[in-house]
Amino acid sequence: MTEKILSVVDLGISFGRDPAWKTVTKNVTFSINHGETVAIVGESGSGKSVTALAIMQLLPEKTTRITGSIDFDGKRISSYSNEQMRTVRGNDIAMIFQEPMTSLNPTMSIGDQIGEVLIRHKSLSRRSARNEVLALLDRVKIPAAARRIDEYPHNFSGGMRQRVMIAMALACRPKLLIADEPTTALDVTIQNQILQLIKELQDEEKMAVMFITHDMGVVAEIADRTVVMYNGELIEQGETTRIFTESHEPYTKRLLAAVAPLDSSRFRSTPVRYAEYGAEGRICRPEEEQPRVTDNAADPALSVENLTTRFLVRDKLFRRAVGKVHAVENVSFKIRQGETLSLVGESGCGKSTTGRSILQLVKPASGTIKLFGRDLGKMSGAELRQERQRIQMVFQDPFASLNPRFKIIDALMEPMLCAGMDEKTARTKAPELMALVGLQPEMLDRYPHEFSGGQRQRVCIARALSVSPKVIIADEAVSALDVSVKAQIVNLLLDLQQKLGLSYLFISHDMTVVERVSHRVAVMYLGEIVEIGPRIAIMGNARHPYTRRLLNAVPVADPSRRGQRKQEVGHEIKNPIRDVEYVSPPRVYEEVGEDHYVMVDA
Repeated sequence: MTEKILSVVDLGISFGRDPAWKTVTKNVTFSINHGETVAIVGESGSGKSVTALAIMQLLPEKTTRITGSIDFDGKRISSYSNEQMRTVRGNDIAMIFQEPMTSLNPTMSIGDQIGEVLIRHKSLSRRSARNEVLALLDRVKIPAAARRIDEYPHNFSGGMRQRVMIAMALACRPKLLIADEPTTALDVTIQNQILQLIKELQDEEKMAVMFITHDMGVVAEIADRTVVMYNGELIEQGETTRIFTESHEPYTKRLLAAVAPLDSSRFRSTPVRYAEYGAEGRICRPEEEQPRVTDNAADPALSVENLTTRFLVRDKLFRRAVGKVHAVENVSFKIRQGETLSLVGESGCGKSTTGRSILQLVKPASGTIKLFGRDLGKMSGAELRQERQRIQMVFQDPFASLNPRFKIIDALMEPMLCAGMDEKTARTKAPELMALVGLQPEMLDRYPHEFSGGQRQRVCIARALSVSPKVIIADEAVSALDVSVKAQIVNLLLDLQQKLGLSYLFISHDMTVVERVSHRVAVMYLGEIVEIGPRIAIMGNARHPYTRRLLNAVPVADPSRRGQRKQEVGHEIKNPIRDVEYVSPPRVYEEVGEDHYVMVDA
């Protein structure tokens, strides 16, 4: 057996057609040994994902030109036919894709999709495959796996869809796992468990891992070696400890400088900008603390009282209601003008459903939602469409929220035209919006599939800003972005808030970003808020056990502290599905500090 499981030599990738070819990667050379974890890091658009797709031979043949060689387990797979690669994909090399909703088949149940891999590659019977699928779903912490195995992707949250993708990739215990941002959509506790799961499988099977990520904390935690890519080229590679401590490349230093450690010694009461760094890693603009939000007699920007949203669960035979998913349960909070309230918690806890319920995209079962004193639940369809100009949402999945048939300029102009703006003005404003989020105006004529995941997310942020809203619900708005772009977008959001007086409901699982952007933080668990209070109180003096568990699971961007994150023993996500007649018990909150409330366990 050769020491190297994967060897990539002088890989060059170009897109287009004769005679116009655009080079996206050139002279990329690296290798991965048996049982080794190699992290590929770099900004969105640097060529990380396209390199992985080239290894898997998943790029379109007619519009792609690939040079160089790719060897897997001593065999030149870059010269394999499609038929030969079918036996390799999923069996010997598995890939976890970046965007789970576009990677899962919406017409097939979760169980059938994972089972298809086992039937195809392991020749299992359908019954045996189903039993194996249940074990895999339990292993990646899907709650109520036996009941949810027959559900479809749209029934799952973004984080749970990502866990399904991980289960599918690990089904055949491959020799090489290519993980393209596998923990981006996951909260820190599940991220911790998934990284431990991958590590366990490595130890058992000597599985190698090519880990594509922009989270330098994850890189420090798991990677034996690190490869840094910039603008389609490999600019540095070496042992992870050396990359973190002795790197001489300005770009690598800038990536590391953009990492925000969760350090209680510097917690402050209001949002703080990321320091901005120049080409040589020098500080160009220091951290600035945002002004405090003072209470006043005016109506809050957004008021939510006793919001409850539930979904019926029906049996497959007679379509009778057999239970209810208690997605959001008696949630109450207020957001003042110019304030940011962050909503944090595990995937599937009800964060995104809360945001959708506020916008009436999902009809709540009960509760009151007021925007600047006006009750959204009592508005007609026309009134609600008009009112939504003042409250916009940045959705979690940027690819699914952009129409693949629309050019970017059409996607940006559509909300402005719906708001009554004339076409000439909207067309003039589109390049300004692109520049605002750090994209080139000439990209307006591209389609969504021509952008990286991070670039698509920036387009979605630009679209949300197009009608000059007063409240923005940001559902994982920076989760798809690499660390340097994430810092730029967070700074942009803070600057816009200071300039325009915007209010944010910032839904996130990234505690380091939450610590930066928030005035106040609300922690959700199983559809309920278990703790809410000022940022400094939640981050520096968390009182609920679940909040402390979230904070303890945050990865640290320091290879010398690898393995020191506190491991949760026996922590399982509880089942959110209740009987149809179930009545939630009344909850009592204790005030443990100024404006700091904690749910008291019954």
